[in-house]
Amino acid sequence: MQWLDRFFEGRTRSLAQRTSRRSLLAGLGQIVTGAALLPLLPIDRSQRAEAAPPKAETDDPTACEYWKYCAIDGFLCSCCGGSSSSCPPGTQMSPITWIGTCHNPADGRDYIVSYNDCCGKTSCGNCNCNRNEREKPMYRLSLNNDVNWCMANTNVNYHCSTSVVLGVSEK
Repeated sequence: MQWLDRFFEGRTRSLAQRTSRRSLLAGLGQIVTGAALLPLLPIDRSQRAEAAPPKAETDDPTACEYWKYCAIDGFLCSCCGGSSSSCPPGTQMSPITWIGTCHNPADGRDYIVSYNDCCGKTSCGNCNCNRNEREKPMYRLSLNNDVNWCMANTNVNYHCSTSVVLGVSEK
């Protein structure tokens, strides 16, 4: 076993002559920094999003499963004194929006839908709905529903969200 001790002693002394404590700490610092930055890299999760089972669609605009709500996030204005496409009295529609493409099972067509936040009152608190179908990461803000879109209004209080059909997607 002396030969094993001499082998490792020689390798350890050789390594000690070629390196310093500072270089060891610098290497460890690089590893820790790299590990901390790893979660910030963009990840393509589109396969997981499309693999989700489809929800049962309904024609009730107060239900989260209504076909126009495929990318909505927030309280439904249809439960807060407005409709699926108009704000309740005392609130105003935000001029900036996020968009989505929703499939209407009744006619089999895809529609381009604009999701507008209604601003000016405190949160409604009724019919919270969070559907993230085909949502894009935060570096595609116009397709992301996790932003307070009332930031463009004079009163930035979020109340509820609407869905306005902009047009039909032609295939």
